[in-house]
Amino acid sequence: MAGAPDPVELVRRARAGEQLAVARLISMVENAGGRLREVSAALAPHTGRAHVVGLTGSPGVGKSTSTSALVTELRARGRRVGVLAVDPSSPFSGGALLGDRVRMGEHTGDDGVFIRSMATRGHLGGLSWATPQALRVLDAAGCDVILVETVGVGQSEVEVVGLADSTVVLLAPGMGDGVQAAKAGILEIGDVFVVNKADRDGARRTVRELRNMLHLRDAGPDDWRPPVLSTVAARAEGIDGLADTLDEHLTWSEKSGERDRRRRERVRREIEAIGMEQVRSRMEQLRGGAVLDALTGRVLAGRLDPWAAADELLERSG
Repeated sequence: MAGAPDPVELVRRARAGEQLAVARLISMVENAGGRLREVSAALAPHTGRAHVVGLTGSPGVGKSTSTSALVTELRARGRRVGVLAVDPSSPFSGGALLGDRVRMGEHTGDDGVFIRSMATRGHLGGLSWATPQALRVLDAAGCDVILVETVGVGQSEVEVVGLADSTVVLLAPGMGDGVQAAKAGILEIGDVFVVNKADRDGARRTVRELRNMLHLRDAGPDDWRPPVLSTVAARAEGIDGLADTLDEHLTWSEKSGERDRRRRERVRREIEAIGMEQVRSRMEQLRGGAVLDALTGRVLAGRLDPWAAADELLERSG
């Protein structure tokens, strides 16, 4: 397309710290335009260094406040930070309903922080389909830590594990989160559990319940044992301990090979998803066309069974 930005040049500018170039690259992967493959190819040599941290939990536990406080702590430690806040999609425009600068305005103007809201666009897992590529953009742009804050929609939040090197599960007292965590399988995905709003009544009980439930998990002597931390993110209390714990988990995951295992699985799933999307696209092109009509007629006439027809359709779409 005439006048379209050159992906290689945009990546070069993003690596030089130009936030506008980072924003344009993320927009390109979100829009899935004709140059998406070029963007992906240009990013590939410059990725794999950032520590990706997923933050998940039910609505109302203080995810955005915790994310903002963690950004402040990481910046104080000299880290460059990227934030992908994955929001519910507008039913009209498909865009994110919650604005990043509304929630994290205190970081506006800090060149060491890049914050982007992304719409789920109806994706049930709580994460935008474009999130893996957006992570690569921030990684290539030199972010040391990338925080992925998810929508918070219940059991489907487990998808965050597929993208994160470390997963933080946020809970709050008085919301029945301990029980809900067990029901939703959240206990299985967390590397660090944080009881936020720890100045409220019932916080100690929530911490105790979580620790008791986590104690029942099978774990070998060299396995990571998820800690339960207490924070009051609105006052930045306990956030330094959370940052320390995330560093400890990163060190353990690198030594144990868990980080490499997760990243391999992440890429494997991404390749499968791209392949399935390409198959779906090709099938859509055939839908309603002469090939599918002919196969449908042969099945109705009893000259072909549906399985054989599907095999032939796949062959023709390849």
